[in-house]
Amino acid sequence: MLHLQTFGDLRLTEADGELVRYPIKGLLMMAHIYAGASNELSRYELAQFLWSDVEPELARLNLRKMLSRIREVDGGRVETAFDFTATTVCLNKQVVSSDLDVFRAGGTPLDRLQAIAELTQRGFIGNIKPATKPVDAWIRAQRDVHALQLRQTLLEALPDEQKPGAARIISSAALQILERDPNDEQIRALLHRLSGGSSLGERLPDDGGRPRVEVKRPEPGSQSTDIERISPTLRILPRLVLLPPTAKHADAGLALANALIEDVTIELCALRHISIVAPHTAGQIRRDSEKAAVVARHSIAYLLDTRFSEEGLFAQLIYFPTDEIIWANRFRMTPDILPRQRRIIAQQLTASVARELAENEEERLRFEANPEAYHAYLVGSSLMSKLTLPHIRRARKAFKQSLSHKTDFSPSFTGLARTFTSEWLVTAQGNDELLHLAEQHALRAIERDPGSAAGHRELGVTKLYLGDVDASVAALHLAEELSPHFADVIYSHADTLVHASRPCDALAKIRKAISLNPIAPDAYLWCAAGASFFLEQYEEAIAYVDAMKDKAPAHRIAAASCAMAGDRKRALFHRQRVESINPVFDVEKWLAIVPFKEQWQKDLYREGLLKAGF
Repeated sequence: MLHLQTFGDLRLTEADGELVRYPIKGLLMMAHIYAGASNELSRYELAQFLWSDVEPELARLNLRKMLSRIREVDGGRVETAFDFTATTVCLNKQVVSSDLDVFRAGGTPLDRLQAIAELTQRGFIGNIKPATKPVDAWIRAQRDVHALQLRQTLLEALPDEQKPGAARIISSAALQILERDPNDEQIRALLHRLSGGSSLGERLPDDGGRPRVEVKRPEPGSQSTDIERISPTLRILPRLVLLPPTAKHADAGLALANALIEDVTIELCALRHISIVAPHTAGQIRRDSEKAAVVARHSIAYLLDTRFSEEGLFAQLIYFPTDEIIWANRFRMTPDILPRQRRIIAQQLTASVARELAENEEERLRFEANPEAYHAYLVGSSLMSKLTLPHIRRARKAFKQSLSHKTDFSPSFTGLARTFTSEWLVTAQGNDELLHLAEQHALRAIERDPGSAAGHRELGVTKLYLGDVDASVAALHLAEELSPHFADVIYSHADTLVHASRPCDALAKIRKAISLNPIAPDAYLWCAAGASFFLEQYEEAIAYVDAMKDKAPAHRIAAASCAMAGDRKRALFHRQRVESINPVFDVEKWLAIVPFKEQWQKDLYREGLLKAGF
């Protein structure tokens, strides 16, 4: 027997699990025939299905070559998957089985529902990018059919909902259906009832009290991309993924925290102005090493990131387009109180998330209305995660490309401002032209979106490096007021407080930023190292630098900290790294351009650098 797997990766295996090396188009052909009503298709039909993008004669030639390759692979097999004639290709279903058989299997409705739900959540032919329009249309049609079968089986299983474990199976399937079609009110009402009748719908008006809006796509040739309130329905719903919690040690508390997040997922499905990503997909995203790329691919606007520890459940709502933490909170979850308070915590968490989503909708719609500008902006933002000159300049190019799609796209102005201040830092040459360019772009961002914290943040950073420390503190204080959970804003505020001769306040603030963004970027750790140095906590400063993935920007502060701590060997190591990156580095020139409000900071930094041998 051969087994054809169509959900997840498309593959064919022997009875012992060994892969059969059919060409990809051969596997598509097999799946196409297997899913159809007949075991046989004409060569003409298959050639047009698999190669509709070339001339018919070439398509038939490609088919003949592929069938010849399949014959070679089948080689000495007694029974082969296909029988070929001069005009047809026939699939031998006595030899081939498939996971598609789940849809035709018998058993109780509840068993069938569980099997179908587990299968469909893996995605039909998820590892192949359709090469032709007929293949793409067929895959989409099959997914629609599977969704309908899942829905029908769910309805058939409802009489068994009182059986042990049935509510969980039905709820999981209902979440899948709502992820695909958020407007399925029958399934939404069913899920609401199964969850015990969430009080969220009673406490919050539909859509968080905001009128529903839709993005009106511009007509061909039109220059308008404005958001227009033209309909009582929302055609493009924001997508939210609730990432299951992580913890250093798996225990009963983590299992309860996972159950709590499932409760919140179901509670949020009572709302009609967001689309919830099903828990299975959320789990895959959590495990993926390239989370940002996966989130972008799934068009997810919001992430609820959760972590479990001895202190309880930490949750933060992140707006993905700007990587802004728009809300964060910690919930006490000791094992003795969680079973009793799980429902209350779920409702509190749900209400907070729903409220923040409603308040953030207008900004999301601006991004949705300008997908090209948004995509280029994301490229630039991802490049800025590394503070190297090539990355900075590539990011600048991406932000400029974003503005070529939409000339008043405020986030790209903030991105450009950041590239200029970052280049000023990395080159350490005191080039004021870079800072003036950063200031201009930050002001443009504020002019276009005065309510966004990002523009004020960039202005504050620029003012700092221009030497106006008081103006920097004021701008960043305003930015933090506008977005009190935006970890990057809090980091920048902390960095400015270091230069404002308030290292104790700076260290407290940067620790808050790290608590909001526990997998902290190197810049956060660099700031914490600086604050610790000026508090004369040299070992702590060294530890923060050691925790950085890319220590290049922090070798100066590390060299000074090691020297002040009496570790001349490590001070020499960091000094040599600075000199290899910037051979013309000069202590007095650097101290002349780095803004410190009070002289004692410059004196302490000079002492450390000179002791390190600069």
